Amino acid sequence: MSTDSPVKSQEQSQSPVGVRVRNFLIAIVAIFLIVVLALGLRSETTTASLAQLDQQSTPLELALTNGKPSLVEFYANWCTVCQKMASDMAELETQYSDKVNFVMLNVDNTKWLPEMLQYRVDGIPHFVFLGKDGKPIAQAIGDQPSAVMASNIKALVAESSLPYAQASGKVSKFSAPVAPVSSQDDPRSHGSQVVN
Repeated sequence: MSTDSPVKSQEQSQSPVGVRVRNFLIAIVAIFLIVVLALGLRSETTTASLAQLDQQSTPLELALTNGKPSLVEFYANWCTVCQKMASDMAELETQYSDKVNFVMLNVDNTKWLPEMLQYRVDGIPHFVFLGKDGKPIAQAIGDQPSAVMASNIKALVAESSLPYAQASGKVSKFSAPVAPVSSQDDPRSHGSQVVN
């Protein structure tokens, strides 16, 4: 009767060549999995970040006065849809930045509250297309295919009607913070004066 365990006897029965082949195959599979994982992670990472787009964007004040049409994007760094669209927006900006202002307004910055209320931002990303005169032409809300955005931008440059005006896609919910204002600070109070 043998005192060797079944595992020991199995290991002893494999030849050194068989062990080497098995170890080689394990190494090949491991390398293959590492490459697949690395490529998968790289394809999931956007090449452009929202912070980069914000840094490169045209200031709103300049966009409203420089005589070029504008695409204003209301976004937030935490918005997954905004993050998803960042690389497409960067590509469009590269193509059209000489003809169109690209403006980024972060909804987490209360400085943009008047604009959020003016354009009724209740989901992000929220895009507002402005004509050369700074007046709104159309809006699009949520995840927009790159081809849809490109078509709208081409029409904006050509000063023709936007083919996908009022487009709506997947959004990240957002509500603009509304702070109480005193009556003297109320922007509507200036219209209540009686003129004789």
